[in-house]
Amino acid sequence: MFLVDSHCHLNQLNYQDVHKNVSDVLNKAKQKGVQLVLSVSLTMSDYEDMVKLIGYRSDVLFSCGVHPTYVYNINNFDSEKLYVLSSKRNVVAIGETGLDYYHRLESDSKKKQKKAFREHIRVAKAAKKPIIVHSRDSCKDTVTLLRSEEAEECGGILHCFSEDIDTARLLLDLNFYISFSGMITFTKSYMMQEVIKYIPSDRILLETDSPYLTPVPYRGQENQPAYIYEIAKYVASIKNINIDELAVITTSNFRTLFHLE
Repeated sequence: MFLVDSHCHLNQLNYQDVHKNVSDVLNKAKQKGVQLVLSVSLTMSDYEDMVKLIGYRSDVLFSCGVHPTYVYNINNFDSEKLYVLSSKRNVVAIGETGLDYYHRLESDSKKKQKKAFREHIRVAKAAKKPIIVHSRDSCKDTVTLLRSEEAEECGGILHCFSEDIDTARLLLDLNFYISFSGMITFTKSYMMQEVIKYIPSDRILLETDSPYLTPVPYRGQENQPAYIYEIAKYVASIKNINIDELAVITTSNFRTLFHLE
């Protein structure tokens, strides 16, 4: 079996008490059929820290970008530096970027997020790499901005999807993929079951968002790439296919989106 964790934060896992090192994390994942992971940065310095910790290896790919809740700490968002980093070894995507309105924001704060989001999309189009989009309590503005910046030219993924079918339809029209995390295994995830049924199989991806959003039956523990297996099992049951078939489909989707041979 060949599963992919399309979104995790390897440098944020607990290497003091839970894991010995990165190789330990990835070996645990491989025992569950998870052969490849995409480690996503939250800031540009975070990307550099990831590379130092992980190194260059065949079972880990990288993204570089600035998470929307971190843009306030940057006086002048350096899109030129982001473009340079986008060409570094094993970098296959720009992000994560997007909008996050979970905490009540002033108008000026939303403007800063939108400005950074637009610049990420423009870098992604110039670099010819997809974007990884974070959207929390902001789906209307997220879709509007993706449309206005013609993000379908680079394509991308709405990670940790938790919206409705109407939002999914708009994203599919923009040439985007939909990624499901451990949230779908939580109680009261009935709406997400309908969304999973609706999404075409050739647009689905799986992610852990490790170390966050640990799926059932591991709730209360730190999340890790190995737990993709539980998410895949859940999605496969809703799609009424076996997990091996879903693994083939989602791995093919991952390779297509991120332009991998």
